[in-house]
Amino acid sequence: MPVALASACLPHTFMDRSPVPPTPETLAYSLTLPADPRTPAIVRSALRTVLYAHGLDDMTDAAVQVASELAACACRFSTSSEVYVRLRYREDALRVVLYDAHPRHTHPHLAAACDARRRSILRLPACVVRACGGDWGFGDAREPGGGTRTWAVLPREGTRTYLVGDQRK
Repeated sequence: MPVALASACLPHTFMDRSPVPPTPETLAYSLTLPADPRTPAIVRSALRTVLYAHGLDDMTDAAVQVASELAACACRFSTSSEVYVRLRYREDALRVVLYDAHPRHTHPHLAAACDARRRSILRLPACVVRACGGDWGFGDAREPGGGTRTWAVLPREGTRTYLVGDQRK
């Protein structure tokens, strides 16, 4: 005679949970992507979808421009086959962080030349971030494996008026 087994831990399926719509405060995504010329397009598409789902589509123009450029730079510099993207919304601002495996140089002249090259590649996103009242930068990745961390913080209020500019006056 077969014996029925019962468990105190019933498996939950996706459908068992009550639907909780995404909010700005729950925006937290991480992606590992190939260090490939197609990656900026993937980042643009993913970010548009994420911002829309979390009710932050008013940030799309500036955020997509910045994230795409950071991704292109990370792919260009990466010494591995992957880059890592992190998206978070905290304190009324979107934080976009890209990690690439390019190690920071120990020789001062090489470090200065590499930093100048990276800064020149990031000129456009730097202008967008400043126009939105945000902040950006790059430096050593603190994660295991090292590399370089490039980041941008985009305040929601600044991104709302990014393309509107003087048209509201």
